[in-house]
Amino acid sequence: MLKKSAAFDLLHSAAAKRILVLDGAMGTEIQTLRLDEAAFRGARFADWPQDLKGNNDLLSLTRPDDIRAIHVDYLEAGADIVETNTFSSTTIAQADYGMEALAYELNFESAKLARQACDIVSAKTPERPRFVAGAIGPTNRTASISPDVNNPGFRAVSFDDLRIAYAEATRGLIDGGADIILVETIFDTLNAKAALFAIDEVFEEKGLRLPVMISGTITDLSGRTLSGQTAEAFWYSVRHSDPMSIGLNCALGAKEMRAHVADLSRIAQTLVCAYPNAGLPNEFGEYDESPEHMARLVGEFAASGLVNIVGGCCGTTPAHIKAIAEAVADKAPRKLPDVPRLMRLSGLEPFVLTPEIKFVNVGERTNVTGSARFRKLIKEGDYATALDVARQQVESGAQIIDINMDEGLLDFGSRHGHLPQPRCRRAGHCPRSGHDRQLEVDRHRGWPEMRPGQADRQLDLAQGRRRGFHRPGEARAPLWCGRRRHGV
Repeated sequence: MLKKSAAFDLLHSAAAKRILVLDGAMGTEIQTLRLDEAAFRGARFADWPQDLKGNNDLLSLTRPDDIRAIHVDYLEAGADIVETNTFSSTTIAQADYGMEALAYELNFESAKLARQACDIVSAKTPERPRFVAGAIGPTNRTASISPDVNNPGFRAVSFDDLRIAYAEATRGLIDGGADIILVETIFDTLNAKAALFAIDEVFEEKGLRLPVMISGTITDLSGRTLSGQTAEAFWYSVRHSDPMSIGLNCALGAKEMRAHVADLSRIAQTLVCAYPNAGLPNEFGEYDESPEHMARLVGEFAASGLVNIVGGCCGTTPAHIKAIAEAVADKAPRKLPDVPRLMRLSGLEPFVLTPEIKFVNVGERTNVTGSARFRKLIKEGDYATALDVARQQVESGAQIIDINMDEGLLDFGSRHGHLPQPRCRRAGHCPRSGHDRQLEVDRHRGWPEMRPGQADRQLDLAQGRRRGFHRPGEARAPLWCGRRRHGV
């Protein structure tokens, strides 16, 4: 058991008494500075061979006073937590500017600036501590969607690429003084799982665990993330990481976000955070929602008992945060729900095994030891046809897909990375492997563990029967996957 940082007790103590306030948009405030290319470059990068205007994270190195001042403005407006200026401070995102080598420094210096701002304001009101949330953005790559419509199995980035990049960012944030690690604006859950895996690895390295906040993004009125998950399915995908908070930010205004925040509030046994945009963008890409109007909407979140942490995303300013802080000041924080212990899986849709469900269809043809055809396709690298096997299972009624890559001659890690695809992702997934390393990766991806020989309680769709468990009509125990029941 790793030692927990002092921030755990301070944050939970504060959150038990009142709704905490997160800051607003860094980019919106940077735009008001109207900086030109020379200002972004500063003296240090005057001769950099690529254009740097728009690389807001770089301003932590070239305009540190401006970034610190923005943090102070938000804190004085009423924020308890400020996010570091590191949304794009990974080697992957900084590659657009040829600045991959600066990733650690960007995170370290940005965390220092936020820490300094918190210390400045906390010195005036020592009875109210302020916190630095080390912000980790989604990068400009997606691990679960192919950018090539002609090759659905292709990925522009791998799980390990992301894991390495996120780990470097996390080290910089912790070393710079972050109290919290915030994985935010998640449009692809697999990217987020790589981040959570990396964060855990860094915690192990340092022998210290910090609170983790997770914030997804419902990309439009469909009510799903870009990779296709509902808010409930998203939570079930990341709940294994035991975050301090789960929530939503960006893409939507408070009005459009409310229903999805309510979904999370109903099922999450942790704090719920919401920091919407200042409405939806107008035809010029700008945000018109006034501080007063947004505060009324977010204040209703609080009055309805939906949230523990609130703030603002795109288009919000210190004026918005001041109005929001005032709107929630007299509201009680959300109480954590009493959620029953059940197996909760996720594909694009959630799957909860309740006592009322008497029969579960589990597709087992995506199994290299049980299906000669599937094994041949995987060994030959014919992932598109292999995905058809999974798709057929779902179309035949599978509620859960059992993915087994446990075969001695397979590079199990890379094979798992190609499954599953959107059409078959709507079912829950139970990957299996005899390799300890793969089980560790799968656990951090949020998949329940399943050792070889533990599929005896599943329905084989090909044979249409329960194997070695119960006859129809008999009393049945919950479906178990691996050494522990998922969801306990």
